[in-house]
Amino acid sequence: MPDISIGRLRGGYCVYWTGTEGKRVRHKLAARTRAEAEAEAIDVYRAHHFVQSQAGMNVSAIWAEYVRDLGDRPTAKTMGYTGKAVLAHFGHYRPDQITTDLCRSYARMRMDKGISQGSVHTELGHLRSAMTFAERARIIDAAPYIERPAKPTPKERFLRKDEIQLLIDSTEAPHIALAIHLLFATAGRVGAILDLTWDRVDLERGVINLRLDDARTRKGRAIVPINRGLMAALQTAQAAALSDYVVEWGGERIASMRKGFEGAVTRAGLKDVTLHTIRHSAAVAMVSSGVPMERVAQYLGHSNAAITYSTYGRFAPEHLADAAEVLDFVQLRAQK
Repeated sequence: MPDISIGRLRGGYCVYWTGTEGKRVRHKLAARTRAEAEAEAIDVYRAHHFVQSQAGMNVSAIWAEYVRDLGDRPTAKTMGYTGKAVLAHFGHYRPDQITTDLCRSYARMRMDKGISQGSVHTELGHLRSAMTFAERARIIDAAPYIERPAKPTPKERFLRKDEIQLLIDSTEAPHIALAIHLLFATAGRVGAILDLTWDRVDLERGVINLRLDDARTRKGRAIVPINRGLMAALQTAQAAALSDYVVEWGGERIASMRKGFEGAVTRAGLKDVTLHTIRHSAAVAMVSSGVPMERVAQYLGHSNAAITYSTYGRFAPEHLADAAEVLDFVQLRAQK
């Protein structure tokens, strides 16, 4: 719901807001009290804004309303990209016209163009989120079922610590080397590392706070300790800092480190390595070294340790050890 305001008009109440073209829209209300006016104002706005009511609002209009509702959250920007393909296929349909066949034809069309199954899964996921928002906001009575192709099995690729060091040594710019070191040592996501400011780095206590006060992202972020290697790197970086951001270039926050990272990957001679591989590698390193799953979950910013276990449980040293013991022939041979 946008910013709507209640005012007085001819002895009664009115509601007003700024329309899509920047013009002020005002409607007189029948309400006699402020409380009644606030409730009536919501219905008046919905009736005016969604002119053709629930049945007439198409996917494009709902998508735009959802993006507007997201505001400056990172998802809103991402939906600007996914919307190009999704709205070309679904945009002119009403939610009640979306069928399983329509979803399947979209998936086939995208994958025939060489788009990965994972990307199609994400695109249709954004459509599902927009429809769920519409139902929650009472724009539509019920969100349609959005069928998606199965989410691909996570890649098993992870790097050893010596490979991480090789990657850092293969960078050409100090801010990329620092970013990679931070990615591994904090197990943080790329966005969290590029958002990190010095006021959330406590070198005296040895703690980094990856969280944002305004909670602009729903992805979990953690407060993690600084190990010795990272401490040395951060002390060097802070001494040369020209801005509030830990990872900077020319005194400015960098928008993306992808180009510098991919260059380092090539020079290191590594294959199938993405930025997310670093976070994945950090998690595998902790789990395979016997760090309790609950601690790993906290380090990764997971809200539930079950998520961590389902993803990384197979890397734990004791994983399925009891099952292997049941299948052992050693005891039987000893009895002979």
